Amino acid sequence: MDGRKMTNPLNLRDVKITGNFWKDFMEKVRTQVIPYQWEALNDRIENAEPSFCMKNFRVAAGREEGTHNGCVFQDSDVAKWLEAVAYSLMWHPDAELEATADCAIDDIVAAQQPDGYLNTYYIITDLSRRFTNLKDHHELYCLGHFIEAAVAYYHATGKDKLLNAMIKYVDLVDSLIGAGEGKIHGYPGHEVVEMALIKLYEVTKNEKHLRLAKYFIDERGKQPLFFDLENKKHGNGFHWEKSPFRFAYYQAAEPVREQHPVGHAVRAVYLYSGMADVARETGDPTLIEACERIWNEMTHRQMYVTGAIGSSEHGEAFTYDYDLPNDTVYAETCASIGLAFFAQRMLNLSPKGEYADVLERSLFNGIISGMSADGKSFFYVNPLEVLPEASEKDYLRRHVKVERQKWFGCSCCPPNLARILTSLGSYAYSKNENNFYMHLYIEGDVKIELSNGTLGLSVKTDYPWNGSIAMKITEVPEMPVTVALRVPGWCKKFDVKLDGKAADYTVNDGYVYLNGTFASGTDITLELDMPVLLLESNPRVRENAGKLAVQRGPVIYCLEEADNGKDLHRIYVPADTAFTVEDAPGFFGGAALLSSPGLRLVQSDWDTETLYREANTPEFENISLKWIPYYLWANRGPGEMAVWIRKK
Repeated sequence: MDGRKMTNPLNLRDVKITGNFWKDFMEKVRTQVIPYQWEALNDRIENAEPSFCMKNFRVAAGREEGTHNGCVFQDSDVAKWLEAVAYSLMWHPDAELEATADCAIDDIVAAQQPDGYLNTYYIITDLSRRFTNLKDHHELYCLGHFIEAAVAYYHATGKDKLLNAMIKYVDLVDSLIGAGEGKIHGYPGHEVVEMALIKLYEVTKNEKHLRLAKYFIDERGKQPLFFDLENKKHGNGFHWEKSPFRFAYYQAAEPVREQHPVGHAVRAVYLYSGMADVARETGDPTLIEACERIWNEMTHRQMYVTGAIGSSEHGEAFTYDYDLPNDTVYAETCASIGLAFFAQRMLNLSPKGEYADVLERSLFNGIISGMSADGKSFFYVNPLEVLPEASEKDYLRRHVKVERQKWFGCSCCPPNLARILTSLGSYAYSKNENNFYMHLYIEGDVKIELSNGTLGLSVKTDYPWNGSIAMKITEVPEMPVTVALRVPGWCKKFDVKLDGKAADYTVNDGYVYLNGTFASGTDITLELDMPVLLLESNPRVRENAGKLAVQRGPVIYCLEEADNGKDLHRIYVPADTAFTVEDAPGFFGGAALLSSPGLRLVQSDWDTETLYREANTPEFENISLKWIPYYLWANRGPGEMAVWIRKK
């Protein structure tokens, strides 16, 4: 791969998001989600599962009496919360919130041991057992999330208390784990520390941090298998002993350069994100090739139309190619977020439209579906088909909730949502040398520091509800620059103008490239044709044979019982149906709704006592269908929902 094509995200301080769609989400996170989650982390939400997270730190620090409660990885919840706080402070300074975060950091750092170790589970239960179960006990996972929080908080505030604590902890890990004689030749059971160490390396420029990240990736899956040796040495249990996954659950059954999408979906995409980061820093062609191959297999064979991944509740995992059930799906919110991480890093390796297409698909569908419209309840699982009675009475669908929950005992998803939404600006744009790439269309102002000067842009758009994007250049260097605008894969017709006249451009890998010496005040307009599309699956996807899904722009639509009545399985969509786009200012922030003719299979001629009968010509009645954006389902009470509808 040509290293000159690699790009860097913009500094979040250089991105100001003002448009209604994403600004509303970010404000919701800032004003609702972050305060709500702080209350949850301190066990102050009535009728919600307790977190115990901050209490564990106070107990570990000797500031309170008690035992460890919650999961072994409970520490990570506050790390992700702190990271979200940091990003929020970058675009909206808040002295009170910063003071709250400082107090949280005080409690966290107070628990740190003299040699740098910091994990409440082992500090409270038995320090002599630390680093004896890297496979299951998440010490390196929690460290990774705290590194990410520390780096973000340092960038946001300039304060380095948490950063210094994490550097000290990394020094301890590096002294105990690695390739050297007498060290533990191990790696984490739940990945994230790999990409976290790269973020730390970008701050410290300490080669130790890059080497450790590379070690964790290169060592993973080598024979003799570390997790097998660790189990035998320390008598650790092996939950997946009789599972088809075994060590593949941890992406550890084989070296990463030989792997395919496998095992726990969140762990997998965190690993792949770390692989892409290390590949970018080292230029390792074998690692780049592995990332590209894994990307292609995952997004072309194992990704839902909503940008969700992980089809099986067993192991929250990938299963096999084209296995994409809609009603027993897992599709964890964190997995879609992890896919966005991976997409962003693939864009950093090489700006290709397909990477941004998947990033956008996940953001507008599988990610924001995980949070209610008011920001106070959350989905862990994001199904594409729901029957409330099945969730209540069928054990195999017990994980599919029909209403978002206030909190979870394992509550990784809510703070993960908060941190990606508050850092959205770093996903929308990137740059290299004198090239600026616009991956997502978000209203706001952008400042891009290029090698020959500063480029400023002001963006106006009502995306995703229409495809008009108006950009005004507000600041320009004197030398030529390149502005690259993504043409989404769903868009088959587009138009680009400079100051109202047809622009001269080239197209490559899904981007329109505008080259030249621009004047301040130059207007660039991009018009993306945004028809309603009827999608069908690859015929290998058994669950979707003979069915259609509806997409407009980047948004996937669904039918809900609230608008279309019960028994959605009896609804058919004519293949040539015509859709009407309806503006709905009062519908959850003004989402565009769709209406179309449809057909409902008539049951009135059936004897209610007859289960089977000789087939005859089915009868249909004409009905009018109302479609809502998938991410907004289950905001009006429990009921049926379906994305894939039978084709007539």
